[in-house]
Amino acid sequence: MITMTCKQLYGPCDAPIQGETAEEMMANSQKHAMEMVANGDALHIEAMNAMREQHMNMTPEAMEQWMKKFQSEFASWPEDK
Repeated sequence: MITMTCKQLYGPCDAPIQGETAEEMMANSQKHAMEMVANGDALHIEAMNAMREQHMNMTPEAMEQWMKKFQSEFASWPEDK
């Protein structure tokens, strides 16, 4: 299990987010962001809109490169003790 903060996952807060894989970490990060947006958190709304716009402007190749970069970064993080 690896724990990262919302900020480390390109979000605006220090909430801990955990995952066993890069894909699980991304899913849990998105779940956290959606919960915060549902609660009306302006910082998370702004961050989610910015990320959505960035991803909409990416080619499939650029998105694949971004995912590979994230997976590499995830693999470099130490596991929880």
